[in-house]
Amino acid sequence: MMKRSGIKRIPGGVIAAKGFLCAGVRCGIKTRVDVPDLGLILSERPAVAAAVFTTNRVQAAPVLFDRELLKRGPVRGVVVNAGNANACTGAKGLRDARRMSELAAECAGAASGRFLVASTGIIGVPLPFAKIESGIRDAATRLGRTPAHAEAVTRAIMTTDLVPKATAVEVRIGGKPVRIGGIAKGSGMIAPNMATLLCFITTDCAISAAMLRRALRETVGQTFNSITVDGDCSTNDTVAVLASAAAGNSLITRTGPGFNAFRDGLLAVAEELSQAVVRDGEGASRFVEISITGARSESEATLVARKIATSPLVKCAINGGDPNWGRIICAAGYSGAAVEPERMRLWINGQMLFRNAMPAAVSREKLVACMKPKEIYVRLDLGRGRSRARVWTCDLSKEYVAINADYHT
Repeated sequence: MMKRSGIKRIPGGVIAAKGFLCAGVRCGIKTRVDVPDLGLILSERPAVAAAVFTTNRVQAAPVLFDRELLKRGPVRGVVVNAGNANACTGAKGLRDARRMSELAAECAGAASGRFLVASTGIIGVPLPFAKIESGIRDAATRLGRTPAHAEAVTRAIMTTDLVPKATAVEVRIGGKPVRIGGIAKGSGMIAPNMATLLCFITTDCAISAAMLRRALRETVGQTFNSITVDGDCSTNDTVAVLASAAAGNSLITRTGPGFNAFRDGLLAVAEELSQAVVRDGEGASRFVEISITGARSESEATLVARKIATSPLVKCAINGGDPNWGRIICAAGYSGAAVEPERMRLWINGQMLFRNAMPAAVSREKLVACMKPKEIYVRLDLGRGRSRARVWTCDLSKEYVAINADYHT
C-alpha cells in the first residue's frame, strides 16, 4: 500500500469497520475438504451500498440480480460462494441467486433486508442449491468479528488464489475515526474491463449513496481498472462497498475535505487489493508496473499501457528475465496510438534502454541486471504531451498454462 498522509493501516479486513459481522464455512461445493467455500457478511444496520460490475456482455446470474437489487436502496450484507460461478445457467440461475439473497436475510435475522449475491468458479454448471442452503444456514450461526471470522470469509471466496487478500485502513473525518476494510479474490481471468475480480469493502463512514458511488467510481479507475493478468474479462466480476454509518461522522453529501479523506482511504484499500491480485496472478513470479507518460491524452496513454501489459511476448520475456525491450516498443507501435519512435524513450527499473528511435548505449551487464528483480517497473514516455496512465500486471509462466489447462478437470 502506498503511504498517504492521514491514512493508518489497521487489521481486520471486512470487520475492521464498526457494524459488520462475517463468517466463512465449508458447504461442499469445492472438491477439497479442508477449505471454506461460502461466506456471509452482515451489516448490523441497513447499509448504503454501491457496486461496479463486469462489462462482459455475458453476465452471471448474481451480477444481473445485484444490478436490480441496488436500485432498491440500502442492503444488509453479502452472501458469496466459491467453486461455482452460477453463470450461463438460465432462469434457474436467477432463481437461485434470488433465493440465496432471501435465505441469507432470513437466516441472519434481517428478514426485511436485502443481500447482495456473488459467485465465483466454473461456468455453466447449476448451483448445488441444497449445499448452498446448508452453508448459508451454517454461516448465519457462526457470524462474528474476531480475526478468525475475518480469515474464514477471506478464504471462502478464493478459487485459484494462492493467498488470501485483505486489508483495512483508518482515516479521520471531522475528528471521527472512520474505518475502511476489504477482501478480494482474483488470480486469473483478470483484465481491466471492470471489475476484474470479486471484492467486498465495508466502511463505517456516514456517506450518501450518490457520494459512495462517486468515490467507488473514481477509485476503480485508478485501481481495479488498472490491472491485468491475462486479458480475460470474467462473467462475474463485482466490486461492492457497504457503508454502515456507525462511525458517527457528519453525513457526507458533497465533495469537500470529508469526501476527499474517505476517497483517499478507499483508494488505499483498493490499491493494495488490486495489486495483491496481480502479485498472485496464476503462475506469476514477477510484479510489473507499466507507466506511460508524455501522451496526448489519458485515453491514448491507457491504450498503450494496456497493449504492453497484455502482450504475451512481453510477459514471457519478463518471466524469463529476458531483456528483450524491443517487444515493449513493438507493442506500443501496434497499440493503435499514433506513437512516433523518434519521440519515445523507454526505461526499465530506471535504466534507459531506448531513445531517438534507437537503442540507448547500455552495457550487456546493465541490460541483464535491469530484468532480474521480482518487481519490474517499465516507463515509456511517448513525447507527445502531458497525459499519463498506469497499469499493473505480471509475467506469464508455464504454471499459468498448467493451471488453466486443468481448471475444469
